[in-house]
Amino acid sequence: MDEQKTPGTLYIVATPIGNAGDMSPRGTKILAEADIIAAEDTRRSMVLLNKLGIRNKLVSNHKFNERGRANAFIAELLAGKSVAVITDAGTPCVSDPGSELVNAAVDAGIRVVGVPGCCAAVTALSVSGFDLRSFTFLGFFPRENPERKKLLERMRRGDSRTFALYESPKRIMDLVDFFIREEARCRMCLCNDLTKLHETSFRGRPEEVKEQLLAKGNYDKGEYAVTLEIDADYVFNREEHLVSAEAMLVDAMVAGELPLREAVAAVLADPNNSYSKNELKAASLRLKKLFA
Repeated sequence: MDEQKTPGTLYIVATPIGNAGDMSPRGTKILAEADIIAAEDTRRSMVLLNKLGIRNKLVSNHKFNERGRANAFIAELLAGKSVAVITDAGTPCVSDPGSELVNAAVDAGIRVVGVPGCCAAVTALSVSGFDLRSFTFLGFFPRENPERKKLLERMRRGDSRTFALYESPKRIMDLVDFFIREEARCRMCLCNDLTKLHETSFRGRPEEVKEQLLAKGNYDKGEYAVTLEIDADYVFNREEHLVSAEAMLVDAMVAGELPLREAVAAVLADPNNSYSKNELKAASLRLKKLFA
């Protein structure tokens, strides 16, 4: 019988977000020793690996093939090989591929090791000057206006006032204009080309940030990591609830001839609603007890 092999290790390796000098010695060593490097874009990763003098087996693992590739990587790991996951820049799985493979590895009982390093969101937060006792990472901001409005409402109802998100340079002005149109009371810090030679930050109220972007001229180049802090008096509180949650649910049930469960979803989708999902669920339970 063949000797049973000890499974290999899955490494989640952070890579520089701009400055190659930010690559950690430990990360370099693990990439050099890994049997397989799973990269978001093999062409972009090859540039970094060439700088590091690494010539390992490079395999693509992007958002379009990640689910299908996971099984193949798991088979290699179970055979005793080590796999290192990297993305184009920053920490894998943070708005980048990697989560599917990590989940599959955990389910298979394979050891998963994080190799920390650069993360654009955390770097932007660290230089924002905002209150970081708690913060929320939003990933990429929605493109469509209705989804943006819903997200802004949720931000105003959250426990944190500080948020981090990513945005494309082609949509950065549209993002700022959205906060201006909504008269959002917040401060923003837009970090462009973090750690690169021409790194730039734009700070202030949305209107001030827009003026700074226009003054720069070629603001639609390079990636943006955005942080913002909403004003304390812009946060929803219980005093702003003009109608009880129970009343809103009953109104939704009557108006739409909906069962209670669907009424919760309908109220959540209502732009005038300021109750959280948990608050509405609690209200629905109270209604059930009341009319049981």
